[in-house]
Amino acid sequence: MEELNHRQLSVKQLKRKFLEALQTNDAQEVLQILQNDGLDIDTVLEVKDPEMVLASYKQGYWLPDYKLENSWAMGIHVCVMYSAVETALVLLQKGASVNRMPNGKTPLHVACQVSNADFTALLLAHGAKVNIQSLSGHSPLHYCVTAESVACAKQLILKGANINMPSNSNDEETPLHVAARCGVPELVNLYLVHGASPDAFNSFNETPLITAAFWAFDTKQQTYSENHHLVCRLLLDHKANPKLQEEDNKTALHKAAWNCDHVLMEMLLEAGADTRAMDINGCAPIQYLLKATDIRPMAITELCYQLLLNYNAARIYPPQFHKVLQACHDYPGVLEIMVNCYEHLKPTRKWKAAIPDDCYQRHKDFYDSMFAVCTNTPRSLLHLSRCAIRASLGGHCHSGVTQLPLPTSMKKYVVLEPEGMLY
Repeated sequence: MEELNHRQLSVKQLKRKFLEALQTNDAQEVLQILQNDGLDIDTVLEVKDPEMVLASYKQGYWLPDYKLENSWAMGIHVCVMYSAVETALVLLQKGASVNRMPNGKTPLHVACQVSNADFTALLLAHGAKVNIQSLSGHSPLHYCVTAESVACAKQLILKGANINMPSNSNDEETPLHVAARCGVPELVNLYLVHGASPDAFNSFNETPLITAAFWAFDTKQQTYSENHHLVCRLLLDHKANPKLQEEDNKTALHKAAWNCDHVLMEMLLEAGADTRAMDINGCAPIQYLLKATDIRPMAITELCYQLLLNYNAARIYPPQFHKVLQACHDYPGVLEIMVNCYEHLKPTRKWKAAIPDDCYQRHKDFYDSMFAVCTNTPRSLLHLSRCAIRASLGGHCHSGVTQLPLPTSMKKYVVLEPEGMLY
C-alpha cells in the first residue's frame, strides 16, 4: 500500500511537471518527459478551465449553478489552449491523437473556439476530422463565433466542412444560424458565398434571418446592433425569404417590430415582408409594435408605425382604438400617425379613460386637436384627399409617393409625417 501511494504520488508529480511544460511551451522539457519518463503521450490531465474552453456537455445533463473550474484534457488540447505551437509540433510528430475528446471537445473544436487559425491548419494537416461533433453535438464550424475565427472557418470549408450541417442538439442550428445569432457578417458572408442555405430551419423553424432579427436588439443595453443589421442585409441579398414563419408563426418582421427596430423593419419591408402576417395568437407586426412602444425608449417609434402603415399594414379595428391610446398615450406623434390613417375615426367613451390625467395635461394641445377632429363630422378635404391617394397606392405608399408630381411638403403629408397637431 505504501509503495502504491508512492507510485501514485510520482505519477501525479510527473503529470504536474508535464502540464507546466505544456503551458509554458517548453518543447524540450515535454520531449524529455515523453522519452525518459515514459509518460503516455495522450495521458489525460486535469486543467484549470473556468471558461469551459475544453469542456462540452450534452444538453440535459445536470450541472451545478457555479462554473466548473477544471476540465480533463490531453497534452494537445493544452497546447491549443495556451498557443504552444512548438510543443504541439513535438506531440504531433510523436503521434498524439487529434480526435479524442476527454471532456467533450477535440483539439480542433478548441482551436476554433479560441480563433486560432494556425492551430486549425496544423490539426487539419495531421488528420483532425473536419465534421466531428463535440459531446454537445456541435461541429468545429459551430465554434466559429467571432470575426477573428473567419480564418479558421475558411480552412474548415476548404477541407470539406459541411456548411449546412445542423447541430446534434436541441436547437439543430446550422453554422449560419450561429453566425447570424452572434452578429458576425464576415462569417455570414463566407458561408453564403460557399453555398449555405439562407432559409435553413432550426428545430424551432427559425431561419437565420429570423434569428438575426431577434438578436439585433440588446434588451439590457437598449441598443441596436449594426452588425446584426448587416447580417440581415447579406441574407436578404442572397434571397432569404422574409415571409417565412417560425413555429409560433412569427416572421422576422414580427421580431423587428417587437424591437421597434425601424432600420431592420424598412429593410424587411423593402424585401417583401408581409405586414399582415399573423402569429399563432392572431397578432400582426403592428400589434407587436403597440406592445413594445412604451418599453423601447431609444427607438424612433413614429417611424416604425409610418413604415408599417405605408406598407399596407391592417389598421386597428376602430372600436378597439382605445387600446392604441392605452399603449401610446405618452407618444402624441404615434397617435397622430395612427389617427391620420383613417378617413374618419369616431371616439368612444373608453378613449378618455385610456388617457391618464397627467399625460393629458402634458400634451393638452395635441389631445384637444385630436378630440376636435375625431367627431361625427367629416375630416377636412385635404385629409380625405390624402386618404384617397393612400388607398389607390395600397401597399406602395412608401415608394409610390416619391414618384408623384407633388411638392415635398405634400409628399410628407401623404406618408403620414407627424406635424404635432391634428386638423
